[in-house]
Amino acid sequence: MGNADRIIRIIIAAAIGLLYWKGIIPGTLGIVLSILAVVFLLTSLISFCPLYTIFGLKTCKIEKE
Repeated sequence: MGNADRIIRIIIAAAIGLLYWKGIIPGTLGIVLSILAVVFLLTSLISFCPLYTIFGLKTCKIEKE
């Protein structure tokens, strides 16, 4: 996972957390988005997204030797 991808995921997770905390996205939608935010944070911290592996995506630059 590339740095830009990690930063975007962290920003989205923070925004969802803030909106849920402020009560702007309440109820079931808020809970679902909060779970998604936690997944975004976890995948950002470990720099690995299982869905990227399944779909064969790569967002990090490959260093040439």
